[in-house]
Amino acid sequence: MSTEATRLRVRVDRVIQPLTYAVVGLAFVLFAGATFYAVRDRLIDDRLLALAGLVEIGLLVMLVLGLVGLGHIQDATEKATFAAYLVTLPLIPIGTSLLTIKEKSRWAMGSLAVGAFAVAVMAVRLQQIWNQYG
Repeated sequence: MSTEATRLRVRVDRVIQPLTYAVVGLAFVLFAGATFYAVRDRLIDDRLLALAGLVEIGLLVMLVLGLVGLGHIQDATEKATFAAYLVTLPLIPIGTSLLTIKEKSRWAMGSLAVGAFAVAVMAVRLQQIWNQYG
């Protein structure tokens, strides 16, 4: 049984770190795009929505992989933090994108930029917890 758990952990390890880098990179591109749009006082368009969708897909994959590997984290406090980040992180791009679509102002694009930055920071924190305790 321990060999199966070891194989599962190795598979999850091989995917989580590159996926985190991809999500952080996409989130920073979304941050830069939303900031540019806010400065230029432009409304959200299909390109930014597609980028937010890519970030969302990456976060959902992270959610599934993180929940599969959650049992490998022994520290109860870090396990709770990891699970909370995993579950709430996918809500940020959805919420900020919907707000940006509904609210037609420069500040709505600012909220998308802040949301993208928050996603990047929280994804890095997830990776730190996984590296240390997972």
